[in-house]
Amino acid sequence: MPQTKNAPQLALTSEALVLAPSYREPGRGAERRTRPPGRRPPGRRPRAFASYRRLFTVPGARAFTAGNLVARLPMGMFSVSAVIMIAGGYGSYALAGAVTATGLAATALVAPFTARLVDRYGQARVAVPATVIAVLGSLALLLCVHHHTPAWTLFAAYAATATTPNTGGMSRARWAHLYRHDPAAVHTANAFEQAVDELCFMLGPVLAAFLCAALFPEAGTLAGAVLLLAGVLVFAAQRATEPPVSPRTGRARSPLRTAGVPALLAVFLATGAVFGSMEVVTLAYVDGPAAGALLALQAAGSCAAGLVYGSVRPARDVGRRLLGCLAAMTVLMSLPLLAAGGTGSLLALGGGLLLAGMATAPTMVTGMTLVQRLTPPGQLNEGMTLAVTALLGGIAAGSATGGWAAEHIGSVAGYGVPVIAAAAALLPALAGVAGQFPRTAPRGTGHAG
Repeated sequence: MPQTKNAPQLALTSEALVLAPSYREPGRGAERRTRPPGRRPPGRRPRAFASYRRLFTVPGARAFTAGNLVARLPMGMFSVSAVIMIAGGYGSYALAGAVTATGLAATALVAPFTARLVDRYGQARVAVPATVIAVLGSLALLLCVHHHTPAWTLFAAYAATATTPNTGGMSRARWAHLYRHDPAAVHTANAFEQAVDELCFMLGPVLAAFLCAALFPEAGTLAGAVLLLAGVLVFAAQRATEPPVSPRTGRARSPLRTAGVPALLAVFLATGAVFGSMEVVTLAYVDGPAAGALLALQAAGSCAAGLVYGSVRPARDVGRRLLGCLAAMTVLMSLPLLAAGGTGSLLALGGGLLLAGMATAPTMVTGMTLVQRLTPPGQLNEGMTLAVTALLGGIAAGSATGGWAAEHIGSVAGYGVPVIAAAAALLPALAGVAGQFPRTAPRGTGHAG
């Protein structure tokens, strides 16, 4: 078309029609709105859980999430199944507790090395053989109990399950890779993963106890092993969403040497003590099936709060948000203490546990977001596994402390242990906010809130 003196003006007019918030299309009486794809109109927020639906629009997201859900359900089954199976076969809860504690300690030692291998060689290449070893350990424990072998064989067999990969961490690493330029989506994904954790630890023990009672004492362990292997195989098969392996030159520094990570791990350690002590003290305070229902209420509160928290705007200053979450958790953890000491009513205690649980998921989501911000991309699985290891160590310490308090000073006073642990988590968080945690979202990664 020949150029005219009006051509620049026409081009400008056409561009303005495309970029303008609204214009009247020729020949139509209605006003038509145009905006860039994926953008919502100014001033309008997405509906409550629309952000969760958006997560799964990425090809392969539903498939790896399905496999991960199946693989994570046994995480809430194995300990309960082992206790029921060993106590039934050997008539000793002390032996059962010692075996499961040994397995927890072995996992805390082995898990970071497994995660380091995942970062170095890829999720599929490491997770599948590591899971096979863990499943063989579970089956060995089952056979040892069934044939009533010497007690030391139980410890050896259960220690072999320490190679179980951190499937939750691997799933979070996939979300962080898929939405590396969208911190809001990563925030929502972390909230979803935390809700899944709570759901698995709420349903897993119930399923394990049912299978062991309805079928045979080894049924819970057997079902957990099958589910773990099947879930990891499905998860690992989704290669399109797997984060790429980062090339390494020389010996990589441990995430422990990254500024802010030690303080954050101390926060996870104290938070784990909250979880472990609350569980043991509740079991000591309420004898019978009601204890399981009360703990399920706490997990349900955390699951619901996690889903709601994922739909709100993420924080730009994540360190200060973590400090606020920990302060809220400290306050809410005092509610079960007040309910048990004031009224003694199980209904009031259940309400207190439900509200207390609502503080834990936002704390965990914010903490995991900080782990992702602080850890180098090529070591993300190792960084998140270190956080989980600290959490497990805290759970073990909290269980021991809560049990001692319930036995020696009373179960009502024992509810003070979670309050103290939550308050203790504030100290390293304050140190991190003072200069070690990143104050804003990394540049070039989108809006952080």
